[in-house]
Amino acid sequence: MLKKIQEIVKVIKSNKTLSEELLWSSIYHDAVKNTWADNQPLNIGRWAGNYSFFYVLFRILNDYKPKKIIEFGLGESTKMISKYITSNVDFEKHLIIEQDIDWKNAYLNTNLLHQKSHIEVMPIIRKEYKGVTYNSYNTIESLRFPDCDFYLIDGPFGSKGYSRFDIYTVLKENILLDDFIILFDDYDRIGEKQTTQEVLELLKSKNIEVFTKSYSGIKSVFVIATKKYKYAVSL
Repeated sequence: MLKKIQEIVKVIKSNKTLSEELLWSSIYHDAVKNTWADNQPLNIGRWAGNYSFFYVLFRILNDYKPKKIIEFGLGESTKMISKYITSNVDFEKHLIIEQDIDWKNAYLNTNLLHQKSHIEVMPIIRKEYKGVTYNSYNTIESLRFPDCDFYLIDGPFGSKGYSRFDIYTVLKENILLDDFIILFDDYDRIGEKQTTQEVLELLKSKNIEVFTKSYSGIKSVFVIATKKYKYAVSL
């Protein structure tokens, strides 16, 4: 009986997330209509971000107009950011950290990269934090990217614990602006939750007040925003 109940609960949860994703799809398409992001071909879902991710990404770009972006993981989000840069003459710099040179070359074979964007390939190595081993970009600790106002975290490949922990290293080693936004993909996973908690503790230790929000569809995304961008948690 218990097993049957568990199976029913699983089906209910699956149907709920599917319904949420369909709703996010509708919200996303309504939001981008007649904007710079309209008619932008994107392969949404599967390995790429889902509709809640792309809706939140669009709103951050469109509403807050970041000027310096660091993106962990080359992919569909890069396409949207490239389109955004084209529409924003005040944009300054977009740095993409990618783990795979072959994927970089394949991407550039079919997609144009804006001249203000740069891909830095850093192969994956294994590191340890609090006794847990995680995937890390090689030499990420040497990265200096001052005045960044938007951090997009969708790489490297996830880990069971402290997944995509490199953002913690970057935030710890760099001088931060007073105001910025961080967007995590795959927040539904335990490893990403662990990392976001450590990031929140780090920002607290730096006396940086932040506001947070999780947006859920088939997958979840998590937003951390300073006071200037606090309405990014109510999109």
